[in-house]
Amino acid sequence: MPERLTSESVAQAKSELDAVIRAVCDRVVGQEHAVRLLVAACLAGGHALLEDVPGTGKTRLASSLAAALGLSFARVQGTPDLLPADVIGTTVYHPREEAFRFHPGPIFTQVLLFDEINRATPRTQAALLQAMAERAVTVDGEVKPLPRPFFVLATANPVESQGVFPLPEAELDRFLVQVALGYLPESLEMDMVKRVMAEEADGPAPDPVLGADRLVQLQRMAQIVFVHDDVLRYAVSLARRTRDHDQISLGASPRSAVWLVRLAQALALLVGRNFVTPDDVQEAFLPVMRHRLVFDIAWADRRERDRLLQSILDDTPVPHEREVSAP
Repeated sequence: MPERLTSESVAQAKSELDAVIRAVCDRVVGQEHAVRLLVAACLAGGHALLEDVPGTGKTRLASSLAAALGLSFARVQGTPDLLPADVIGTTVYHPREEAFRFHPGPIFTQVLLFDEINRATPRTQAALLQAMAERAVTVDGEVKPLPRPFFVLATANPVESQGVFPLPEAELDRFLVQVALGYLPESLEMDMVKRVMAEEADGPAPDPVLGADRLVQLQRMAQIVFVHDDVLRYAVSLARRTRDHDQISLGASPRSAVWLVRLAQALALLVGRNFVTPDDVQEAFLPVMRHRLVFDIAWADRRERDRLLQSILDDTPVPHEREVSAP
């Protein structure tokens, strides 16, 4: 991978990524913004947390995205009796062979949907989050690498509070973005219902647009998208302002600033640019920050949290108009 991106390679990447987004949006109605953020999160090498009420299409979105990316897909349902071995796998003794053999769990895939992660016990959550951070699992003292790329989509139901184990802040910090699908406008919801009635919604998954090798190349491209020092300083200043806000109990961690820049690089590549602009940082700010911060009780509502984060964006000076493109 060259140290600088050419206009031709960036244009090709944009064309391929646009095709992925179109393929998923053809199957998931009205969620183009969410699809775009998830593709960017995957490009940045992070993971995504989908927090929304049941029935908004989270499972369908995850499986369609995996198919369009050309990656293997597995789903795990979080329950209080789910054990780490149910996710990672277990070693079984085979008498005929007189040997122990490891049977991989569903985590040995490229796109893993962990449904209702907050229903799994902290022990099982910890096993998943270790794999997210290290891209490997340890079984019987042996480190086993996970497939590349490895992308986790975890869902959480924010409404129910009984029988759940909410993720602590340190674990939430492992997710690059939090995405809420929300309810569709009336016209789009009618379109979705018509598709289901016509049985179009249960049709075949999207055809693969990319593949594992090509996606890894695109991830490396995103890492070398140029970031001017002024834009980098702007991203860091946004993260630092969350630490001094009188309505935020716990501000953004240093890791948050890193992920903010990485997602901005991926968003720049999505639109066919080889450099990051302040607009990319602004688009990345809410999805990266909304789940990492501890707000005062008065700001517990998600919409209110977003308004507070938007006020931080509005109050932070944006870099002056100058050349921020790659030299």
